[in-house]
Amino acid sequence: MAFIWFILAAVVTVYAAMKLSAYADVISTKTAMGGLLVGTLLLAGATSLPEVTTSLSAVLIGNNDIAIGNVLGSNLFNIFILACFDLYYRKKKLFLQASNDHLYTAGLGLLLTLLVMVALTLRIDYTILGLGIDSLLIVVIYGAGILIIGRLSKTDQVAPQTDDHIMTPKESVESALSVKHAVIGFIIAAIVIMGAGTVLSIMGDQIAVITGLGSSFIGSFLVAATTSLPEAVSVLVALRLKNINLAMGSILGSNIFNMLILAGSDLIYREGAIITTVSESHLTTAIGVTILSVIMILAVLMKKAASSFTYMMPSLLITVIYFVTSYLIFVNS
Repeated sequence: MAFIWFILAAVVTVYAAMKLSAYADVISTKTAMGGLLVGTLLLAGATSLPEVTTSLSAVLIGNNDIAIGNVLGSNLFNIFILACFDLYYRKKKLFLQASNDHLYTAGLGLLLTLLVMVALTLRIDYTILGLGIDSLLIVVIYGAGILIIGRLSKTDQVAPQTDDHIMTPKESVESALSVKHAVIGFIIAAIVIMGAGTVLSIMGDQIAVITGLGSSFIGSFLVAATTSLPEAVSVLVALRLKNINLAMGSILGSNIFNMLILAGSDLIYREGAIITTVSESHLTTAIGVTILSVIMILAVLMKKAASSFTYMMPSLLITVIYFVTSYLIFVNS
């Protein structure tokens, strides 16, 4: 029964995510925010709601490994998602079209992941007002980073490409909606995703017990991949709507927002710093996220590619490293 409820929650999550992306596209095209900011802040936060409810619920039921594994595993899976879509749309060369402003978000995500790596290595059990010192640093760096990104980011400065590479806008049913209706629809879809995320957490905990695979692996792989379905769907919908910066901003924004969820999980956990209570296998996930982040940043920085294969190399590397990391998580969990 746990598997059935898990699958049903996943289906609901996918459908709600499709609506989220469509409404976000309306907001990005009909307001002054633009695809990059809507993707990085609004859509990223909404598609990360399953991670919020899943991780917080996991802490409340006493399974910290699912809480932390869900956050780090989701970040790993998110970058893998981006690589998969880049390979599928390889003729469009998505990374070459993306605004360089995404580098700010990617850099912030990399910095926060490195901080988590250090925290998992040192495991300092020191709290301030119930919040671990590492989680406190995450909150401070996240807040400062968002302020800096807001000031540095311009409105969708897309790298110039030849005509055969540019993805042109496409009409959609939602494009006829007003901004007010889009905002209302966005909020309703976000609430639905929150409910589905709670179910995913509880069922994920039961599946870990039933299968005996271990909470760290279930959290980092199964639950993380499932709670990342909104990001996957939002990217697909955004690309179909020809909104590349919305797609990129959604993934990169979700990754930095997920780090904030880790701090939130620590705040819910009242018996010390949560990072000191989890399996060492999460360090493998954090290292994997760091490597994939660096490769992705290099791909965005790449302005020209000598051949299609040269362009595809970063995404191919990300795909291979993702599966290697997943295997290592399974072995060490």
